[in-house]
Amino acid sequence: MHKLHIVLCEPQIPQNTGNISRTCAVTGAVLHLIRPYGFEISDKNLKRAGLDYWDKLEIHEYDGLADFLAKHPDELIYFFTTKARSCHSDVQYPQDQDVFLMFGREDAGLPEELLVQHPETAVRIPMRPTLRSLNLSNSVAIAAYEVLRQWDYPDMTAEGALTKYAWE
Repeated sequence: MHKLHIVLCEPQIPQNTGNISRTCAVTGAVLHLIRPYGFEISDKNLKRAGLDYWDKLEIHEYDGLADFLAKHPDELIYFFTTKARSCHSDVQYPQDQDVFLMFGREDAGLPEELLVQHPETAVRIPMRPTLRSLNLSNSVAIAAYEVLRQWDYPDMTAEGALTKYAWE
C-alpha cells in the first residue's frame, strides 16, 4: 500500500519537529529528517512537543540532502516553498504510489537550486503577499491533510465519539 512521507530538510526548531512528529504519528505518515539539525534529537523540547508518540512513528535520518536524494532517486517528491508558482491544492496526489512532501529550514526554506531542478513538483500554500511564511509545523499539517483528503483518509477514523454523552 502507498504511504505518505514527510521530509524535513535541516529543521532548526525542536518544537516544530516535535509537532510534526505528532502529525506523522496520528496520520500514519513516515518522517524523514535530513541533517544538520538545529537541535539534538534528545532535546526535551522536541520530545515534549511530540509527547508520547515517538514509539508510534517511523523515522529515517539522513546525512544531508545529497544522502536523502541518493537513497530515493525515483520517488515522487513535492517541494513545498513560498517561492513556487503552483498551489499545493491544485495537485492531484497519486493514490497508487508513495508521495513525499519535502519542507526546508524554518529560516531559509529549500535550496533554490533544488527548486529550479523540479519546477513541476514545487508547490506553495497560498498566503498574503506581505508576510514571510506560515509556521513549518502548520504547513506540514496543511499539506499532509490535503493529500490524505484526496486519498479519502486511509486507515484513519473519520468519526469521533463522545466520552460522557451519546450522539443522537
